[in-house]
Amino acid sequence: MKSFKIFKNIIFLAIIILLTSCSSSVSKSPENVVESYLNALVGKDSATLSTLSCADWEASALMELDSLQAVDVKLSDLSCSLVSADDTNSVVNCTGYLIATYNGEDQKIDLSTRNYLVQEFDNTPLVCGYK
Repeated sequence: MKSFKIFKNIIFLAIIILLTSCSSSVSKSPENVVESYLNALVGKDSATLSTLSCADWEASALMELDSLQAVDVKLSDLSCSLVSADDTNSVVNCTGYLIATYNGEDQKIDLSTRNYLVQEFDNTPLVCGYK
């Protein structure tokens, strides 16, 4: 009976490992990448912002982040959707607002006014600017 419990635990562990490895190989959609990018921007997380940006856009992404350092920032009603896509490029538009607060005054920035260009690099979608 004891050996059956050990066998059962080994099978359970193997299933957990298999499920974990499968879930980590699932690629993110362009919409999710843009949402994560915006959350990293608002969270002032430069490491994540860099990870979600293609090499040509990384400096611009970090400049955007620098411009938000002196204000409190939050996202309101964020929702991103795919506008168009081909084999390597996608265009994503988001609705909602980036709300920047400075000295108690809110400034709403409408996210729907720009489309994000997302490109695939090694099967990984990355934000590469605006379209």
